[in-house]
Order: sequence, then structure tokens, then C-alpha cells
Amino acid sequence: MRITKHEHAALRVEDHGQTLLIDPGSFTLPLDELQHLVGVVITHEHPDHWTPDHLDRILRDAPGTPIFAPAGVVRSAPGYEITEVAPGDTVTAGDFTLRFFGGVHAEIHSSIPLIDNVGVLVDDELYYPGDSYAIPEGVDVQTLAAPLGAPWLKIGDAIDFVLAVAPRRAFGTHDMTLSVIGSNMHRSRLKWATEEHGGEFFELDPGDDLET
Repeated sequence: MRITKHEHAALRVEDHGQTLLIDPGSFTLPLDELQHLVGVVITHEHPDHWTPDHLDRILRDAPGTPIFAPAGVVRSAPGYEITEVAPGDTVTAGDFTLRFFGGVHAEIHSSIPLIDNVGVLVDDELYYPGDSYAIPEGVDVQTLAAPLGAPWLKIGDAIDFVLAVAPRRAFGTHDMTLSVIGSNMHRSRLKWATEEHGGEFFELDPGDDLET
């Protein structure tokens, strides 16, 4: 499996000669080379994880591509054909197997209503929690895409999340709200957490790949 980190929360996953996209949002540059695209996963409705412009461009270049998202996205994206998913669901996108966990976005503040959010496990290899610390119970996570920075994120909580998941490999994502200094500080903390259980942390910038 090849995982490419794009800006902010967007990930491109390539395997089986096919491509899967996760969370192409407002901080992500337009994505290309979509001729083998078999699915798009949107973890929740916030615009840094999806935009109509991205979906329109994707569907123009790869018509009929299945889109998988929780109920909140379905309500927020009228006019798009979206397969609704929830925690506990397992679906296929081409030859990819997708399992969903969690269910609720991490709290930003008590004054802001909570929304739907799903974490996604791809082929029992890559786990990305969306905007949450949802732990995929009973799963030996091989590769973790761990959020680095957000209005809802405290680095101590992110450290505890990585310690609890105990992945064999990890890299940081959800990072466009951080300065270079802040990103490096948070990476160093998650690197420590990953290595506590013998894992390896990779510092990926937009466009960088990780082969698993």
C-alpha cells in the first residue's frame, strides 16, 4: 500500500492498482491522476474535510465514483449520491475494504454542537480517525494517520491517543492550522508516543509517500 499525504487531512491510498481518496477539503490543493479512483471517504461535514468544488472536480474526472460518509455529510451535501456509513459498518470500494469506527466529532467547545464523524480503517492496514480520538477496538493498527493540530486538539490528548492505538507506523495529518515550529513540536511528541510501543514515526509533508 502507498499512502500519500496531501495538504491538511487529505490522503491518497493506492493499492490493488486502484486509488482511494480520504477527506479532500478546503485546505487541500486540487487532486489529479484520478483515472483509477474507486472511492472517496469523507469523515465528517466540516469544509476542511470536503468541499463541493473538490467533489465536482473529482466526479468530473472520475464519473460515478462512490462516496462514503456519515449522515451529517449526507444532509450537508444535497445533490450528491453518497452512501451513508456509520460505526460498525464494513463496505468495499473497488478492492478496498473499509471499516468504520467512532461516530462523534471531538468536542471543540461546549457551545458548539457535536456532529457525526467516522474513523476509517482501510484494508486492516491504515487507520484514520477523522476529527476524533476514536480507537478501533480489537484492531492491531499497522499504520496510523494521527491528527497533529486542530481547534479541538490538545497535544496531551493526541499523545494518549497514539499510546492507546500503539501502531507499528504513524505519521501526522490535520496540520495546516499549525506553524512550522508548532508542527515540528507536535510531531516530536507523537514520535515519542509511537516509539513507546516499538513503532516508527514518519514525518510526511504534502506530496510525501509512505509505503507499507
